[in-house]
Amino acid sequence: MNNPDPNSPTGSSPAMDPAGVDRETAEREYIQAVDEAIADYLGRQRLVMLEISPEAMTLVDHIEALCSGGKRMRALLAYWGWQAAGGGPSAPEVVLAGAAIELFQSAALIHDDIIDHSDTRRGKPSVHRSFQAMHREEHWSLSGEEFGIMGGIVAGDLCLSFSEAVFASIGTPQAATGRARRIFDIMRTEVMAGQYLDGLSEVMGTEDPEEAIDRASTVIRYKSAKYSCEHPLTLGAALAGAGEPLLGQLSEFGLPLGEAFQLRDDVLGVFGEPHVTGKPAGDDLREGKRTVLVALAERTASAEQVAFLEERLGRPDLDEETVNKMRDIIRESGALDETERIIQTTQRQVQAALRKIDTSPGVAKALEDVASRALHRSS
Repeated sequence: MNNPDPNSPTGSSPAMDPAGVDRETAEREYIQAVDEAIADYLGRQRLVMLEISPEAMTLVDHIEALCSGGKRMRALLAYWGWQAAGGGPSAPEVVLAGAAIELFQSAALIHDDIIDHSDTRRGKPSVHRSFQAMHREEHWSLSGEEFGIMGGIVAGDLCLSFSEAVFASIGTPQAATGRARRIFDIMRTEVMAGQYLDGLSEVMGTEDPEEAIDRASTVIRYKSAKYSCEHPLTLGAALAGAGEPLLGQLSEFGLPLGEAFQLRDDVLGVFGEPHVTGKPAGDDLREGKRTVLVALAERTASAEQVAFLEERLGRPDLDEETVNKMRDIIRESGALDETERIIQTTQRQVQAALRKIDTSPGVAKALEDVASRALHRSS
């Protein structure tokens, strides 16, 4: 039954019992249910916007375009966290939780692309660049770039609001005042703090190499690792009523998984192939990202090489030749090999933690599969 409240998505979802079906089928049905919940909610919000002004509907259009992409890894982790805690097979609660997490992810991406001056996202124009293009196509007055930033900020804020509304619509005690609500709230706070620390590290410039590595590791943990893996897992489990022992086991698995996931992302941000990542080659270098990879490079590179990196990090006009030279410095310093060793060590921590999770063999295998997809990727 459809809920007439435009701020509440439908609570119906297809059956998603993994018992008797393979994990791929269970995941596919769950992702479809999450996609439908997002589409249903955004459709209702489009009607709200229409009542305000047809011109405001473009905000929802841009959010929907961004939400339609992605691998839904965070939602899947919430689903398997739910299953790990014995959550039922047909579960509108975890569908809505997955939708809320994915909307939050989209809000974070919209704002992150503005902060990083990113032109593309998943091979398409980033949201603020899409608004800028609309300004250009309509031949409007004043600055198209400023209009694009304004539109992106508003769309990101709106998407963040949508995420909260969808989570609140779950309606269970756990989602209202229990552990699940606390996890959802701290997740958002940590990401915002991590985003600020990331921006702060970019403007601080050169510092003691060990301090730079520690700072980059803190950014990884709070801007990405916790909300990408640890919190979705524990959120799903908390919704199903998990106690502290299981939540602790899932955290011990999810946090290193998230850290390794982000380290892999940092490597792809410098060495990834544009046709696979959907981002220009070396985009993190143009954005001035102070990643662990860069910090490790500056710890062991020569003074001349460090100066070369420092003079060029964060310059949006870097040409391919300069990007390739910066890549060579990072590679020759041993930073790429060291980052790969850190990822491998973290993978072993993930595997050891997985063996300690008190859940069924089927769920444990599903978590292992999700982890493998997160760690062995090219985009």
